Amino acid sequence: MPPLWTHTALAQQMVFGPGALEHLPALVKATGTRQALLVTTAGRLASAEGAQVEAMLGRGLASTFTDVAPHVPVPLVRQAVLQARRDGIELVISFGGGSCADLAKAVCFFLEQEAGMGGASHLDRPLVPHISIPTTYSGAELTPFFGMTDPATGQKQGAGGPTSAPISVIYDPRLTVSMPPRVAAETGMNALAHCVEAVWSPHRTPEAEAIALAGARLISGALPTVVGAPEDIEARTAMLEGACLAGRSLLNASMGVHHGLAQIVGGRSGISHGLANAVLLTHTIRYNADAVPAEVAQVGAALGVQADTAGAVDRLRIALGLPATLSEAGVAETDLPVMARLTQSNANVARNPRPVSEVEALGILQAAW
Repeated sequence: MPPLWTHTALAQQMVFGPGALEHLPALVKATGTRQALLVTTAGRLASAEGAQVEAMLGRGLASTFTDVAPHVPVPLVRQAVLQARRDGIELVISFGGGSCADLAKAVCFFLEQEAGMGGASHLDRPLVPHISIPTTYSGAELTPFFGMTDPATGQKQGAGGPTSAPISVIYDPRLTVSMPPRVAAETGMNALAHCVEAVWSPHRTPEAEAIALAGARLISGALPTVVGAPEDIEARTAMLEGACLAGRSLLNASMGVHHGLAQIVGGRSGISHGLANAVLLTHTIRYNADAVPAEVAQVGAALGVQADTAGAVDRLRIALGLPATLSEAGVAETDLPVMARLTQSNANVARNPRPVSEVEALGILQAAW
């Protein structure tokens, strides 16, 4: 734990539980806005839940953007911002996974920047508020930062600020029932990785650490059941609680080499962010174990195996049926040196508790390949 720390809380409301979606109209009304942009995917919009969201928004739904893609390509962000500006949007609602939430945050961020009213601290309020309705376990629905990928270079970069965080989040476990088991497994491993990195973050606060450990316990206990028995609403509720805690932990803790590598691998290769997390997590834990042994042991205890944290994570990945290596996931070996080089300009890698050279980053990637 750093000797001096500051814990910052954002103005953010979470509504949690089966049936929580029913609170959407009240949350929209509380913003005092009239023109809403719905950011979702075509599949989600065509679902019964999508129709329910549209009906709840009624005449307040001014515009819908469904061209959402993994890793949030920059051209799609530009399109969404142009559409929001054209339609006089005052509120953004995201409905879907992490890419929907990130694209919605990007719209709010760039609209503020264009207006010269970008938030600088927790005292500022968003020019365009964002209500998020997550349907996966990504955690993006709580954080103020988002990632975008340049299709020309394959590089994924982040942006955001205090006012980019959603002001309200609706966590309804029923909305996750239609999530494919593979997506649940991958995004669940991403949520677990959030907890791991928050626990060893050099910039964490005591509350962030406690929340992360509680999240890790919930996730490791619930995720196998969610994947193996998709209709188990109790397991889905516990898993969504764990994902919520994982996202909350990142509000007062930095990420490190693990997420830095996951962003680079996903942006360069195109594999999902969750899959990159699942394959890399065991190896990044082993890399940091000597630098932060007490913190890694705490994570292991939360997973039920204090003496073998990396092994516990790997056994969870096996139970979920996810690939063991980057090569199985479709990552080309020839890309590894390029990815290792990119770590040296990655902000998350720079905040890792153990310094990471290009050679060491390549070693992690080769071990995972």
